[in-house]
Amino acid sequence: MRAARSDLPLSFGDVSLTVGATTILDRLNLTIGPGAPTLILGPNGSGKTSLLRLCMGLASPSRGAVSWGGRTDGGPERRAILFQKPVMLRRSAAANVVYGLAQAGCPRGQRARRTEELLDRVDLLALASRPARRLSGGEQQRLALARALARQPEILLLDEPTASLDPAATRFVEEIILAAAHSGTKIVMASHDLGQVRRLAGEVVFLVRGSLVEHASAGDFLDRPATPQAAAFVRGDLVL
Repeated sequence: MRAARSDLPLSFGDVSLTVGATTILDRLNLTIGPGAPTLILGPNGSGKTSLLRLCMGLASPSRGAVSWGGRTDGGPERRAILFQKPVMLRRSAAANVVYGLAQAGCPRGQRARRTEELLDRVDLLALASRPARRLSGGEQQRLALARALARQPEILLLDEPTASLDPAATRFVEEIILAAAHSGTKIVMASHDLGQVRRLAGEVVFLVRGSLVEHASAGDFLDRPATPQAAAFVRGDLVL
Protein backbone atom coordinates (compact mmCIF):
# COMPACT_ATOMS: atom_id res chain seq x y z
CA MET A 1 0.00 0.00 0.00
CA ARG A 2 1.33 3.42 -0.91
CA ALA A 3 2.08 5.67 2.08
CA ALA A 4 -0.23 8.64 2.57
CA ARG A 5 1.20 11.87 1.19
CA SER A 6 2.35 14.36 3.78
CA ASP A 7 0.56 17.70 4.32
CA LEU A 8 3.88 19.21 5.41
CA PRO A 9 5.32 21.65 4.80
CA LEU A 10 2.32 23.93 5.18
CA SER A 11 3.06 26.99 3.05
CA PHE A 12 1.50 30.40 2.45
CA GLY A 13 2.55 32.21 -0.70
CA ASP A 14 1.66 35.91 -0.75
CA VAL A 15 -1.65 35.12 0.98
CA SER A 16 -4.18 37.83 1.76
CA LEU A 17 -7.63 37.38 3.25
CA THR A 18 -10.17 40.16 2.98
CA VAL A 19 -13.79 40.43 4.09
CA GLY A 20 -15.48 43.32 2.34
CA ALA A 21 -13.17 46.30 2.75
CA THR A 22 -11.39 44.75 5.76
CA THR A 23 -8.03 43.06 5.35
CA ILE A 24 -7.72 40.19 7.84
CA LEU A 25 -4.36 38.84 6.63
CA ASP A 26 -2.03 40.83 4.39
CA ARG A 27 0.42 39.27 1.90
CA LEU A 28 1.55 36.48 4.19
CA ASN A 29 4.59 34.42 3.22
CA LEU A 30 5.15 31.60 5.68
CA THR A 31 6.31 27.98 5.75
CA ILE A 32 5.59 25.66 8.66
CA GLY A 33 7.45 22.36 8.68
CA PRO A 34 7.49 19.28 10.89
CA GLY A 35 8.96 19.31 14.37
CA ALA A 36 8.20 20.98 17.67
CA PRO A 37 4.96 22.97 18.12
CA THR A 38 4.49 26.25 16.25
CA LEU A 39 2.67 28.85 18.35
CA ILE A 40 0.89 31.77 16.69
CA LEU A 41 0.95 34.92 18.78
CA GLY A 42 -0.41 38.41 18.40
CA PRO A 43 -2.80 40.91 19.94
CA ASN A 44 -6.54 40.47 19.57
CA GLY A 45 -7.62 41.02 15.99
CA SER A 46 -4.22 40.14 14.54
CA GLY A 47 -5.59 37.28 12.42
CA LYS A 48 -4.61 34.20 14.46
CA THR A 49 -7.93 32.37 14.08
CA SER A 50 -8.16 33.24 10.39
CA LEU A 51 -4.67 31.84 9.85
CA LEU A 52 -5.71 28.57 11.49
CA ARG A 53 -8.84 28.39 9.33
CA LEU A 54 -6.71 28.79 6.23
CA CYS A 55 -4.35 26.09 7.50
CA MET A 56 -7.29 23.71 7.87
CA GLY A 57 -8.84 24.64 4.52
CA LEU A 58 -12.00 26.07 6.12
CA ALA A 59 -11.37 29.38 4.35
CA SER A 60 -9.84 30.27 1.01
CA PRO A 61 -7.39 33.11 0.49
CA SER A 62 -8.53 36.20 -1.36
CA ARG A 63 -5.08 36.36 -2.92
CA GLY A 64 -2.13 33.97 -3.12
CA ALA A 65 -2.13 30.25 -2.35
CA VAL A 66 -1.99 27.87 0.60
CA SER A 67 -0.33 24.53 -0.06
CA TRP A 68 0.00 21.32 1.91
CA GLY A 69 3.02 19.22 1.03
CA GLY A 70 3.32 21.20 -2.20
CA ARG A 71 -0.35 20.63 -3.17
CA THR A 72 -2.98 23.36 -3.26
CA ASP A 73 -5.94 20.99 -3.51
CA GLY A 74 -5.25 18.73 -0.53
CA GLY A 75 -8.25 17.47 1.41
CA PRO A 76 -8.34 17.79 5.21
CA GLU A 77 -8.03 14.07 5.97
CA ARG A 78 -4.63 14.52 7.63
CA ARG A 79 -5.60 17.64 9.57
CA ALA A 80 -7.82 18.35 12.58
CA ILE A 81 -8.81 21.62 14.24
CA LEU A 82 -10.00 22.45 17.74
CA PHE A 83 -11.51 25.83 18.57
CA GLN A 84 -11.42 27.67 21.89
CA LYS A 85 -14.94 26.54 22.85
CA PRO A 86 -15.42 22.92 21.77
CA VAL A 87 -18.73 21.74 20.39
CA MET A 88 -20.03 18.69 22.23
CA LEU A 89 -22.50 16.34 20.57
CA ARG A 90 -25.66 15.51 22.53
CA ARG A 91 -24.41 12.08 23.49
CA SER A 92 -21.97 10.43 25.88
CA ALA A 93 -18.26 11.18 26.08
CA ALA A 94 -17.53 7.80 24.52
CA ALA A 95 -20.03 8.38 21.70
CA ASN A 96 -18.33 11.70 20.87
CA VAL A 97 -15.08 9.83 20.32
CA VAL A 98 -16.81 7.09 18.35
CA TYR A 99 -18.20 9.79 16.07
CA GLY A 100 -14.66 11.09 15.46
CA LEU A 101 -13.42 7.60 14.70
CA ALA A 102 -16.30 6.98 12.29
CA GLN A 103 -15.60 10.25 10.48
CA ALA A 104 -11.95 9.20 10.17
CA GLY A 105 -12.95 5.89 8.60
CA CYS A 106 -11.97 3.66 11.52
CA PRO A 107 -13.41 0.13 10.96
CA ARG A 108 -16.48 -0.49 13.10
CA GLY A 109 -14.90 -3.49 14.79
CA GLN A 110 -12.00 -1.40 16.06
CA ARG A 111 -13.94 1.57 17.40
CA ALA A 112 -14.64 0.29 20.92
CA ARG A 113 -10.96 -0.46 21.56
CA ARG A 114 -9.77 2.80 20.03
CA THR A 115 -12.38 4.78 22.00
CA GLU A 116 -11.14 3.24 25.25
CA GLU A 117 -7.52 4.02 24.31
CA LEU A 118 -8.28 7.65 23.45
CA LEU A 119 -10.38 8.28 26.57
CA ASP A 120 -7.63 6.76 28.69
CA ARG A 121 -5.09 8.99 26.93
CA VAL A 122 -6.97 12.10 28.12
CA ASP A 123 -7.89 10.59 31.52
CA LEU A 124 -11.63 10.44 30.85
CA LEU A 125 -12.17 6.68 30.73
CA ALA A 126 -14.04 6.75 34.04
CA LEU A 127 -16.46 9.29 32.54
CA ALA A 128 -17.07 7.43 29.27
CA SER A 129 -20.82 7.10 29.81
CA ARG A 130 -21.40 10.64 31.11
CA PRO A 131 -23.22 13.07 28.77
CA ALA A 132 -20.52 15.17 27.15
CA ARG A 133 -22.35 18.42 27.82
CA ARG A 134 -22.32 17.71 31.57
CA LEU A 135 -18.53 17.59 31.71
CA SER A 136 -16.57 20.51 33.12
CA GLY A 137 -14.90 22.98 30.76
CA GLY A 138 -11.52 21.31 31.13
CA GLU A 139 -13.01 17.85 30.66
CA GLN A 140 -14.83 19.00 27.52
CA GLN A 141 -11.59 20.37 26.09
CA ARG A 142 -9.81 17.08 26.80
CA LEU A 143 -12.68 15.18 25.19
CA ALA A 144 -12.49 17.44 22.15
CA LEU A 145 -8.77 16.67 21.94
CA ALA A 146 -9.50 12.93 22.08
CA ARG A 147 -12.06 13.33 19.29
CA ALA A 148 -9.56 15.31 17.20
CA LEU A 149 -6.81 12.78 17.83
CA ALA A 150 -9.19 10.04 16.67
CA ARG A 151 -8.43 11.29 13.16
CA GLN A 152 -4.74 10.48 13.73
CA PRO A 153 -3.92 13.87 12.23
CA GLU A 154 -0.54 14.77 10.86
CA ILE A 155 -1.33 18.42 11.70
CA LEU A 156 -3.38 19.42 14.74
CA LEU A 157 -4.57 23.04 14.75
CA LEU A 158 -5.56 24.55 18.09
CA ASP A 159 -7.18 27.94 18.69
CA GLU A 160 -6.29 29.05 22.23
CA PRO A 161 -7.51 25.75 23.73
CA THR A 162 -6.71 26.76 27.33
CA ALA A 163 -7.89 30.38 27.27
CA SER A 164 -10.85 29.79 29.59
CA LEU A 165 -9.33 27.06 31.78
CA ASP A 166 -7.88 27.23 35.29
CA PRO A 167 -4.18 26.44 35.84
CA ALA A 168 -4.72 22.76 36.71
CA ALA A 169 -6.88 22.13 33.64
CA THR A 170 -4.44 24.10 31.50
CA ARG A 171 -1.55 21.92 32.64
CA PHE A 172 -3.49 18.76 31.83
CA VAL A 173 -4.38 19.97 28.33
CA GLU A 174 -0.80 21.08 27.70
CA GLU A 175 0.45 17.63 28.69
CA ILE A 176 -1.87 16.03 26.12
CA ILE A 177 -0.67 18.48 23.46
CA LEU A 178 3.00 17.78 24.25
CA ALA A 179 2.39 14.02 24.16
CA ALA A 180 0.81 14.39 20.71
CA ALA A 181 3.76 16.47 19.54
CA HIS A 182 6.25 13.92 20.87
CA SER A 183 4.38 11.18 18.99
CA GLY A 184 4.95 13.03 15.71
CA THR A 185 1.82 15.18 15.30
CA LYS A 186 2.63 18.71 14.14
CA ILE A 187 0.98 21.19 16.51
CA VAL A 188 0.05 24.65 15.21
CA MET A 189 -1.55 26.58 18.04
CA ALA A 190 -2.79 30.12 18.63
CA SER A 191 -2.06 31.50 22.09
CA HIS A 192 -1.79 34.76 24.01
CA ASP A 193 0.21 33.28 26.90
CA LEU A 194 3.99 33.86 26.91
CA GLY A 195 4.39 31.27 29.66
CA GLN A 196 2.74 28.76 27.35
CA VAL A 197 5.21 29.69 24.63
CA ARG A 198 8.09 28.84 26.97
CA ARG A 199 6.47 25.54 27.94
CA LEU A 200 5.38 24.33 24.50
CA ALA A 201 6.79 26.20 21.52
CA GLY A 202 9.60 25.29 19.20
CA GLU A 203 8.94 28.35 17.06
CA VAL A 204 6.73 31.43 17.09
CA VAL A 205 4.73 33.12 14.35
CA PHE A 206 3.95 36.69 15.48
CA LEU A 207 1.15 38.61 13.76
CA VAL A 208 0.15 42.25 14.09
CA ARG A 209 -2.89 43.64 12.23
CA GLY A 210 -2.80 40.71 9.80
CA SER A 211 0.87 41.04 8.89
CA LEU A 212 3.65 38.60 9.71
CA VAL A 213 6.03 40.60 11.89
CA GLU A 214 8.31 37.85 13.14
CA HIS A 215 8.90 34.12 12.57
CA ALA A 216 11.59 32.81 14.90
CA SER A 217 12.56 30.10 17.34
CA ALA A 218 10.78 30.42 20.67
CA GLY A 219 14.07 31.22 22.40
CA ASP A 220 14.95 34.00 19.99
CA PHE A 221 11.46 35.49 20.10
CA LEU A 222 11.31 35.56 23.89
CA ASP A 223 14.90 36.53 24.65
CA ARG A 224 16.09 38.34 21.51
CA PRO A 225 13.05 39.78 19.70
CA ALA A 226 14.06 41.25 16.34
CA THR A 227 11.32 43.87 15.98
CA PRO A 228 9.99 46.68 18.20
CA GLN A 229 6.50 45.15 18.09
CA ALA A 230 7.74 41.77 19.29
CA ALA A 231 9.85 43.38 22.02
CA ALA A 232 6.81 45.33 23.23
CA PHE A 233 4.64 42.21 23.20
CA VAL A 234 7.19 40.25 25.23
CA ARG A 235 7.43 43.12 27.76
CA GLY A 236 3.66 43.04 28.17
CA ASP A 237 3.11 46.42 26.54
CA LEU A 238 0.11 47.11 24.35
CA VAL A 239 0.75 46.44 20.66
CA LEU A 240 -1.63 48.36 18.43
